Amino acid sequence: MTLRFNDETFRGDYTFRNSPQAVRRFPFPFDQDSYMYSVNLELHKGGRAGSVFENRFDVDEHYVAEMRDREITLAEDPLRCQSLPHMELAGWDFLELVMTTKAEDYPDLFTLHRDGDRWHWINRPLNIEQRFTFLDATTLPCGPMEYITRQTQGDHALLDQRDGNLWMDAGMITSQADWSLDFDIGMNFFEWHAPVPKAHEMGVFQRALKFLLNLQQGAPVRRLNWTMTVNPRLDTSPENYHKWGPEKRTITPGNVGEKQFLRVELQTLWRLPRSNAIAFPIRCYLCSLEDIVTVPKWGRRLHRVLRDLPEELATYKGFAVNRPMIVDYLAQFDDGAETSPGIFPD
Repeated sequence: MTLRFNDETFRGDYTFRNSPQAVRRFPFPFDQDSYMYSVNLELHKGGRAGSVFENRFDVDEHYVAEMRDREITLAEDPLRCQSLPHMELAGWDFLELVMTTKAEDYPDLFTLHRDGDRWHWINRPLNIEQRFTFLDATTLPCGPMEYITRQTQGDHALLDQRDGNLWMDAGMITSQADWSLDFDIGMNFFEWHAPVPKAHEMGVFQRALKFLLNLQQGAPVRRLNWTMTVNPRLDTSPENYHKWGPEKRTITPGNVGEKQFLRVELQTLWRLPRSNAIAFPIRCYLCSLEDIVTVPKWGRRLHRVLRDLPEELATYKGFAVNRPMIVDYLAQFDDGAETSPGIFPD
């Protein structure tokens, strides 16, 4: 597999761009012409060749730039990475999971040599080479979770399972959709999902928690989540709302296709072997409306979904203020034709 990594930014001048190949593999989140919350979990056991589901941790053309953006965010706010003391073993579990799977799925990019507890990790895209002793944090430049998540696209939460619940007790969160690790650290599953409208009364989270408490090692699951973002900004945190919130008011009928982005999260959940914690990677993908409508099926479907979405969900998803302009823009790409089932392009 040969990847060319983009030199791009996710803030300031916003030079982020998707290649045509990246647009075609974008994880469009709607499998029908309407949307409502559901548990929508499926086994994470590969998928269509070339898609974001093919490998266990997707690495794409944005990898190097995303890791550079994470460095900037952490330099400004180190509390985006936190781990409560009892979560160190889970951090080692997660480091092992990421290193072994990346070395297997992308052998041209990553190599892992293991001789008992003496490990040798090579990350070619980031020019990192590290020899360390597994389970000895003094042999790494930082804790195991921080070390590996500085090299892994997406946000990552580690959930401790106890008292019949899941607790967000560690995480690396720098590309979140308007929620705060510093606020949520130590919260349980229902507490950190409290702001979500409709889903609680529908019983979505009760069913999801019951399923996750029984998640088995070796049987990871995945789901897609989505929201909307103005400009291709990864860091849409509450802490920095003063930077990105006003950008919503910069949308006009003339620039909505270029500046309004569909923001999709590929969420996976993994039972970890030693700690019994659950790893919760949240991989963010961004695609502008003008790129989405290059796939006719997606242009039609997104128009219908956003047009008919209940108002409280449009508010929660962050685009209510620009919804009329977005829907008007997409309407010109909806010819009324039927759309095929599923999320992939025709």
